[in-house]
Amino acid sequence: MTASAATTGMTGWRVRRPGPIDGGPLDFVREAVPEPAAGELLVRVLACGVCRTDLHVAEGDLPVHRPGVVPGHEVVGEVVARGPGSAGALGSPAPEFAVGDRVGIAWLRHTCGICRYCLRGAENLCPNSAYTGWDADGGYAEYATVPAAYAHRLPDGYDDMETAPLLCAGIIGYRALQRADLPRGGRLGIYGFGGSAHIAAQVALARGAEVHVMTRDPAARELAADLGAASVQGAADRPPVQLDSAILFAPIGELVLPALDALDRGGILAIAGIHLSDIPALNYQRHLFQEREIRSVTANTRADAREFLALAGEHRIHVTTTGYSLGTADRALADLEHGRFTGAAVLIP
Repeated sequence: MTASAATTGMTGWRVRRPGPIDGGPLDFVREAVPEPAAGELLVRVLACGVCRTDLHVAEGDLPVHRPGVVPGHEVVGEVVARGPGSAGALGSPAPEFAVGDRVGIAWLRHTCGICRYCLRGAENLCPNSAYTGWDADGGYAEYATVPAAYAHRLPDGYDDMETAPLLCAGIIGYRALQRADLPRGGRLGIYGFGGSAHIAAQVALARGAEVHVMTRDPAARELAADLGAASVQGAADRPPVQLDSAILFAPIGELVLPALDALDRGGILAIAGIHLSDIPALNYQRHLFQEREIRSVTANTRADAREFLALAGEHRIHVTTTGYSLGTADRALADLEHGRFTGAAVLIP
């Protein structure tokens, strides 16, 4: 650990009273810098994206896993110390990171490596998985730790603010695209157009897709059009064509019905969020018959992260961000809740 960090401590946010964000569920605290455990890195946070999952943790939509947790799992940082040992879980080799390296911390923090899901390459379904900013303290602070086996090398060509949303919004959007099984050159519908959606849309466009965006926010509709969407309309409006695939990014169960209704025969709807309000009753003939499917998206694997970050290094993605100081993280979450910015919010310590 650096001498200055050990002397001065750090500031950060903890979720003390999960509940509505306007009620102040987070406290801004000063405390000691964490010590990296065996196989962990201590990272000085350079930027941390603000994800809707952080809002779900703060408001209690997700059950409390670690009382008083520090949220944040889209972390760009600099390694300032290494814990003893460099082996990953169960002795698997971890990436080599040196003090001074720029690294990323994402949502997935630990998997067991021995369950049937891990052994078949589906570590995102591991029953013993753990997550940054939910099971362990995250990046709404000046320092954070991460197991070296779950830290990520970052693509060149992006500054810290641009990179942070790639580490969840980008990775989860990429996995949602994989789950939606969009045919090459196919027609994709995107419902909700925030931090993850505006990145996923660009990946789909780079692959030759025709993208149609449904969102309630006028500024988001303008951004979608600027990025090359073939059509843009209201959140529950019908797109001008039948869709081969669709992704629901908005955490609104009522939108499942219009999304399914817009699918062509054999179409797939992927639901990208970790939390969704209740889905109304479906009409089998209208919404599911003709082999339409609904698929959920559960976290991601490290392989997903590596593939997406490599893709981001090869194809420049325009990341729309709004910056907030670390001391205004509560306002950033409130602004996310009330739709006061487009793209992604990013905290800068």
